[in-house]
Amino acid sequence: MSNPQSIQVGFIAGVFGIKGWLKIASYTEPKDNILTYKPWLLKKGGEEKTVNVIGGQLQGKGLIVRVEGVNDRDQAQQLTGWDVYINHDQLPALQQGEFYWADLVGLQVINTDGVELGVVDSLLETGANDILIVAGDRERAIPFLQEQTIKSIDLAAGKIVVDWDADF
Repeated sequence: MSNPQSIQVGFIAGVFGIKGWLKIASYTEPKDNILTYKPWLLKKGGEEKTVNVIGGQLQGKGLIVRVEGVNDRDQAQQLTGWDVYINHDQLPALQQGEFYWADLVGLQVINTDGVELGVVDSLLETGANDILIVAGDRERAIPFLQEQTIKSIDLAAGKIVVDWDADF
């Protein structure tokens, strides 16, 4: 089962103003959900640091935040480019049949004929439906349609069964 200790939820895209505000590119849906997770773990290269978010808001089409100890533009500039992570246990509990994308990455994908297709490398949001990107003997893009192409997901066993032709 892929249950990472930390999950990337965004990155620091730049600075906003002169008082230490940061522009955030959020991967959460809606994007301001990132503000509900505290503290944040920032990672860049081999470095890590924990920061406490003390304020944040939607600003135009973007999101800005203040973190404790960052009080001017120069301090904020030093955090530009850092990735924002949270601990997996900060995520809300899900209903039966719901999954976090991060939990699906790394799961083995097998079709209904028992043919191993590979492992989930990533997921892609297309608007119409999500897509599993499966890395194996070749890369496959499998629509994430529960009860249609996705027959079962077993996080404990680390596998997903799909109705998908191995030659496709």
